Parts: sequence; C-alpha cells; structure tokens
Amino acid sequence: MEEPQRTRSHTVTTTTSSFAENFSTTSSSFAYDREFLRTVPGLLIVAEIVLGLLVWTLIAGTEYFRVPAFGWVMFVAVFYWVLTVFFLIIYITMTYTRIPQVPWTTVGLCFNGSAFVLYLSAAIVDASSVSPERGNHNFNSWAASSFFAFLVTICYAGNTYFSFTAWRSRTMQ
Repeated sequence: MEEPQRTRSHTVTTTTSSFAENFSTTSSSFAYDREFLRTVPGLLIVAEIVLGLLVWTLIAGTEYFRVPAFGWVMFVAVFYWVLTVFFLIIYITMTYTRIPQVPWTTVGLCFNGSAFVLYLSAAIVDASSVSPERGNHNFNSWAASSFFAFLVTICYAGNTYFSFTAWRSRTMQ
C-alpha cells in the first residue's frame, strides 16, 4: 500500500541588519559623478595616478633590485597608486554615499596624509640613490622617477590640505 505523500513546509526567517538596509540602494544603477574630475581634488587624484604610474614604471624598467633603496620607492609608489585608483573609483561612483557608516572625511585625511609622508620619504630616498656611477643605462630613468616622485608628493600634499579642510569643517558642525 502506498503512503500518501506528505507536504513539507519550510519556514524561513530572514532578518536584515541596519547596515544592509543602509547599503541597499533604491535604484539598480550606479551613480556617476561627472563633476568630480573637474574639482581641484579630482584633478589632483588624476595627477597622482598618472605621475605615480610614471614613478614606478620608470623604476621597474631598470635593474632596481641592485639598489635596495629602490625597493622602498617601488613599494610606496605601487601601494599608493593602487589605493588612489581605488579611491578614484569610490569618488566617481559616489560609493561613499552608500556607506554612511564610514567616516569618509577622516579616511581621506588619513590616506592623503600618510601618502604625503611616505611619498616624501620615498622621493628623498629615490633622489639620494640616483648616482651616475651606479650604471649609466639606469641613471636617466632613476633621475626622472625622482623628479616625478616629488611631483606626486606635491599632489598628495595638496589633497591632504583639501582633506584637512573638509575634515575640519565636518568636525566643527
């Protein structure tokens, strides 16, 4: 004799956290801030990306591993280049508006301040390691990377200033 098939019921309980509620958006399309690249901080970020790329490619194209100091310059240049590209994407897509739990003004200040200090040290190390005696075929690339490292440092100093003013105005409220 066949038993009648039982129907099974499943109860699923779902809960949503406040983070998930705040993270979800009302529209399925990403926002795009076209005006950001026309601001001074936006232009400085683009300059940091372009000049930072020049710094590490000029060093990477040489025998930099023979001079240990260039390892530090490569680390700083590549590390902050990747993070700067990441922050540019966050600013252009306005992701910071979707994650209000993150104190973006403080994050920007810490990022730009640390980039300024570490890029300054890398630029000084880069400039002090350039010597025509170390090999003529690498001298021009290393000298150029040193020049561009100082330009990137100036860009990060500018963005540190703008981040500080935004942070200060935010904390005064």
